[in-house]
Amino acid sequence: MTTLARDAVLARIKEVVGPKGWTTDPHEVEPYLVEQRGLYRGATRMVVRPAATEEVAAVVRICAAAKLPIVPQGGNTGLVGGGVPPEDGDNIVLALQRMNRIRAIDPLNYTVTAEAGVVLADLQKAAEEAGRLFPLSLGAEGSCRIGGNLSTNAGGVGVLRYGNARDLALGLEVVLADGQVWDGLRGLRKDNTGYDLKQLFIGGEGTLGIITAACLKLFPRPREIETAFIALERIDDVMEVFSRARAASGDQLTAFELIPRIGLEFGIRHVPGILDPIARPYPFYALLEVSSSQPGSGLRAALEEFLAAAMEAGLVQDGVVAASAGQAKDLWRIREGVVEGQIPEGGSIKHDVSVPVSRVAEFVRRATAASEARLPGIRPVAFGHVGDGNIHFNLSQPPGADRAAFLARWHEFNEIVHGIAAALGGSISAEHGLGRLKRDEIARYKSPLELDLMRKMKRALDPDGIMNPGKVIPEPR
Repeated sequence: MTTLARDAVLARIKEVVGPKGWTTDPHEVEPYLVEQRGLYRGATRMVVRPAATEEVAAVVRICAAAKLPIVPQGGNTGLVGGGVPPEDGDNIVLALQRMNRIRAIDPLNYTVTAEAGVVLADLQKAAEEAGRLFPLSLGAEGSCRIGGNLSTNAGGVGVLRYGNARDLALGLEVVLADGQVWDGLRGLRKDNTGYDLKQLFIGGEGTLGIITAACLKLFPRPREIETAFIALERIDDVMEVFSRARAASGDQLTAFELIPRIGLEFGIRHVPGILDPIARPYPFYALLEVSSSQPGSGLRAALEEFLAAAMEAGLVQDGVVAASAGQAKDLWRIREGVVEGQIPEGGSIKHDVSVPVSRVAEFVRRATAASEARLPGIRPVAFGHVGDGNIHFNLSQPPGADRAAFLARWHEFNEIVHGIAAALGGSISAEHGLGRLKRDEIARYKSPLELDLMRKMKRALDPDGIMNPGKVIPEPR
């Protein structure tokens, strides 16, 4: 299409969304073009910021008629390049930040209906004010948006108890690639009337349609929360303690996070306010949280009894149980510091994998040994939500190594780590999605039949390929 024709298409879009609904100002457009790790930088003709579902639908109809690609974007906090536009610039970025209304909260039905642009932390706050809990929680919750969380099937620290984003969604409102609006905003726990259409769009990263609103599950608000930070000698001990903690807590274990010694040291070294809560160093630590909606449930006594038994069995070497909400926050700050502390240590090759919980220890041992054998001095940092089998296996460069040369080996180490995860029955993407970063690599781990089914769904719902092109689905070889 000629530049003149494209300009006419953009002019029609501007009319639909009004002067507040679009921008081509380079300074305003810039944040929409870059992935936060700096791995990708794209270009776009215009950033479009609709304020309502009807505007989204009208914009999509215009783009569909002109075959102009659309890149949906929420908070742009993703880690696989899924929200970054292509470099050719022949697209619009459709940003949903202005669609930020909580449409309804039904405390008796334990549901909240929210537009896609609602910031996750604001959604959590709205649920809390209604005496309920929205349990999705992750590091970017102050800036990520619920539409993006659903589009990437976000995980976070509460998956062990409450499930991924897809487990929290009861219904969706979606604008399809031809501009039709599917209203599936049903707050039903049971609806056995055929295909569960919402699941096509959750985890689809905007390649099949644009989520504009969602009806989400709420839960009773926790009235009693206990947090412990424990030290262990072996990765196998970590997983044995997890198994015992789940049983001992009456399945009230909310979170169980692995922290390696090197991750704690990075945090102490680079993140203000982080201190070692244990008197002497140990190879591994676990941060665990139990919670109950019933005050006075005796959780603390049960936790202390469990830890005493685990110490007597030689599994737990030492530990701290938070004596206050402030101390619990400090312990959780250690977990956050594992991520922040890696940045000043130089290049980091990152992996977001999952394996069956019973294989976590084996994965960490094998992936660590293979990485160290390939590059002596490399520093594996295995951490994360091991209670649900999700390990963030990051590789920090050897001290003094050239950062660029190290990062140039990204795919080499991906092949090692992802190969081990796949051999153990795991996945190369546990919670970050595929986006552009893992789009082509997934062809090595999914069967030809799985890939064919994905492509057929894409062709059926987006025959002209305008929805977030170049993401998720690899080109046929």
